[in-house]
Amino acid sequence: MEIQAFPGIRQLISWVANNESAIVQGLFNIIGALIIFYFGVLIARFASSGFRKILLSRNVDTTITQFCSALLRYALLAFALIAALGRIGVETSSIIAVIGAAGLAIGLALQSSLSNFAAGVMLVTLRPIRAGEYASVGAVAGTIEEVHIFSTTLRTVDNKVVVIPNGKIIAGEIINYSRQHHRRVDITVGVAYNTSIEHVKDVIKTVVLLDPRIIHSKGDTIRLNEFAPSSLNFVVRVWTENKNYWDVYFDLMENIKNALDANHIQMPYPQMDIHLNDIRQHVGTQEMAH
Repeated sequence: MEIQAFPGIRQLISWVANNESAIVQGLFNIIGALIIFYFGVLIARFASSGFRKILLSRNVDTTITQFCSALLRYALLAFALIAALGRIGVETSSIIAVIGAAGLAIGLALQSSLSNFAAGVMLVTLRPIRAGEYASVGAVAGTIEEVHIFSTTLRTVDNKVVVIPNGKIIAGEIINYSRQHHRRVDITVGVAYNTSIEHVKDVIKTVVLLDPRIIHSKGDTIRLNEFAPSSLNFVVRVWTENKNYWDVYFDLMENIKNALDANHIQMPYPQMDIHLNDIRQHVGTQEMAH
């Protein structure tokens, strides 16, 4: 009577009895999948944490460190999930194909952003520029404010803030003016052709020796460098500390000019001689010819 009242239960009991081995195997597969995913989560967590510590110990930028560690964690979690689904019999090849296609589409859509990110990783790892340094990046020069993961911010001397994508920085030239402790000051001085070369060198050398900020031990150069169209050009090359560069440059320019004036040494400027013939004489000659 009870079995007739509940025919569904009878069928269920019969199905369980006939498929007992398959059910047990399925339960083992589910438990195995859960164990695989559990240990995958643990491995992803520990691997991500260890990778982050390694990057931080090498002074890698915090933003780059967090991004890379998170990327590693999610990649391991995806691998664990696919392995767990395969354990319970799910066809994972189609899932891998879908993930690969999605990754390719995302990569193509974010191609420029990914290139900027890769360039940011290189900038942070290789450190050709650091915050606080003065550098020329392409056509822009200024003090580096921050090196972000996708772009770099610098401030020009006239207080403009410029944001440059990292991809353009890596692709172009980087001139770092602050990295070295010493820097050479180069100045060109032009004087008249009738001036004594030794006299000019002595006057400029006196100015150079009177500046205490110049590092004379690295060598001072004061030599005739060029026979220009209207002047003899002397090159003045001296070394100073990087922080004193512009002060030494401007002071040398002013002091050399004052010293040349005091010694009556002329600094020529471009000139053009124009010869005018007597127009009246030319007209009279033409009339006599007629």
